[in-house]
Amino acid sequence: MITDIKVLLADDHSVVRQGVYLILKEDYKNLAISHAEDFGKIMTKIEQEAFDFIVLDIAIPEGKGIQMISLIKAVRPNIKILIFSAYDEDLYAVRYLKSGADGYLNKLCSEAEFKLAFSSILDGGTYISESIKQKMEENLLNKHAANPLGVLSAREMEIARLLIKGEGNLEIANKLYLQNSTVSTYKNRIFEKLEVSNTVALALLFRSHDEAAFN
Repeated sequence: MITDIKVLLADDHSVVRQGVYLILKEDYKNLAISHAEDFGKIMTKIEQEAFDFIVLDIAIPEGKGIQMISLIKAVRPNIKILIFSAYDEDLYAVRYLKSGADGYLNKLCSEAEFKLAFSSILDGGTYISESIKQKMEENLLNKHAANPLGVLSAREMEIARLLIKGEGNLEIANKLYLQNSTVSTYKNRIFEKLEVSNTVALALLFRSHDEAAFN
């Protein structure tokens, strides 16, 4: 049995953290498990302790989207990161894996799949669900993404999600540490790629293809 593994469960919902705790404890009795309910606490904890593994919700309060991966890795380069999110795997899984995450799971997954993902990453691998692997293969064969939002880059997806939540350019710039003009450029690019002219149309498109972005 693997022992002395330090795991951080990072999610603002206590029920989710407790559920993951119970699932992991079934197979790994001697895990040292800690909890964090916002991104500030994540950074404080990983600076204080050498965690081996983090289960991270990308919608966590104070979160900085995909930038969280590099911020965490800057403090703990060898930490394993499993994204555990309600956001659509089709749109987010590959983006987060490319940014340095070791796996991506939707919160609708089974306990068995969660355990498989955890053990696969713990053993030094990565994890992405079979359904996403299949869709990736289909997209390669079809030479286009089935979801129109797939044309957006990871940063564009972050900014688009903030736009549909009613945040202005300045608010987004402050949150993501960007120049106001840079956000404006991204906004124009998003509108061009998705062929929309305003945030209302953008929100309608997300409502149809990425409902979780509104949660």
